[in-house]
Amino acid sequence: MSKPGEKAGQYPFTKGIYEEMYRSRKWTMRQYAGFSSARDSNARYRYLLDQGTTGLSVAFDLPTQIGYDSDDPIAEGEIGKVGVPIDTLADMEVLFEGIPLDKVSTSMTINSTAIILLAMYQVVAEKQGVESQTLRGTIQNDVLKEYIARGTYIFPPQASLRLITDIFSYCNEHIPNWNTISISGYHIREAGSTASQELAFTFANGIAYVEAAIAAGLDVNKFGARLSFFWNAHNDLMEEVAKFRVSRRIWAKIMKDRFGATNPKAMMCRFHTQTGGSTLTAQQVDNNVVRVTLQALAAVLGGTQSLHTNSRDEALALPTEESVRLALRTQQVIGFESGVTNYVDPLAGSEVIETLTDKLEQEVFAYLKKVDELGGAVKAIELGYFQNEIGNSAYQYQQDIEQGDRVVVGQNKFVDEEETHPDVLKLDARAAQGQLRDLTTIKAGRDQTALDNSLSALKTAAQDHDLNLFPFILAAVREYASIGEISNPLRSVFGEYQS
Repeated sequence: MSKPGEKAGQYPFTKGIYEEMYRSRKWTMRQYAGFSSARDSNARYRYLLDQGTTGLSVAFDLPTQIGYDSDDPIAEGEIGKVGVPIDTLADMEVLFEGIPLDKVSTSMTINSTAIILLAMYQVVAEKQGVESQTLRGTIQNDVLKEYIARGTYIFPPQASLRLITDIFSYCNEHIPNWNTISISGYHIREAGSTASQELAFTFANGIAYVEAAIAAGLDVNKFGARLSFFWNAHNDLMEEVAKFRVSRRIWAKIMKDRFGATNPKAMMCRFHTQTGGSTLTAQQVDNNVVRVTLQALAAVLGGTQSLHTNSRDEALALPTEESVRLALRTQQVIGFESGVTNYVDPLAGSEVIETLTDKLEQEVFAYLKKVDELGGAVKAIELGYFQNEIGNSAYQYQQDIEQGDRVVVGQNKFVDEEETHPDVLKLDARAAQGQLRDLTTIKAGRDQTALDNSLSALKTAAQDHDLNLFPFILAAVREYASIGEISNPLRSVFGEYQS
């Protein structure tokens, strides 16, 4: 329970990380988008900015996420389907054309290839005349949860941790305002975990990242201040508010008691929230507007720093402009009309909220103790502990729905016999062909000698564990090396992870 006299902006931050919270500044309204091509995605970003979104969030296609070029046979049928394809710096230049990178913050949902995409972003900023020291944003860069819940990994865990700590180190000096990781519980919850598992397994991964950074010689009070988190907003309004509140308290205690952090910013659990994709239904899609509204309200009542609201039609396809606008308007109505932003931690003191907050804290620390006994997060992943726990929870959740113990309106109760579906976004099949043509042109126009030298230097550097790989990747990016060409030397040195 929050102690009498505890204030927002002070350890352990249960009530919020800032003293005034939304009374001084609203959360960042950051709508996740990316599809088809860099050009189409750029148009969507401009549309969102015109509609009042206050931060960009980039979705990448599957080949980009796992380090393959669009012209690789493995990419066939996946180009631009679940995000934007980024093969070379040229695509990144188109993606942010006309968008001043010193005026917006950008979140990039990318993990295994995060170091490459961030290098591309830095070079695009340079070409705009924007100093890297002024860039603001976040890369997800959370590979451990990929082994647990999502699957877009390339390298074995230790090699992945090296890339992550290389980003920490490089950004400390060159991109100091960048959030170097968004330690993600979102996908763990989407895979079927409970609220306490979402927090516990995410914090276990966070502990592993902090330990790896300290082992690499980094100062917890410096890199710790750039760590961020990513939570799911699910349907249980009260439990979710409690979850967000207690996440701050737990991380503050971990950083102070376990790692000796003294910088208050290094103890803050700053987090982005996205409403629950797995809670959306293909049946009666308008019901999803209500679900998303409740989930977004929970995130705001719980003190999120940024928020994405899912669109009503996402159980059917990528969202249309109309549904994206409505999702954004949902945030804006909460932020500017509901009145909840006039109060700091508005549900503090509620017996229900405080009891749930304490209960979740106890459950999370019990899980963390178990993970420690297993040897830490990496060992727990290798043993399948996280995966089994999530699988059991997901099975029970689905059983509850199928047996009618958990009501899903429009799906297992209050069902319509005749369903009508809205028009959905249809991707232009010609976009993939255009992507391949553009990539062929870029590859043909490069300085091959300079390109080969940069990739050879990268491979040599990867063999020396004491070298930071970011400058070598940056050099290759400047030569318009593709994401596959940069990933392949690393594959040859690190190997690929087999689950």
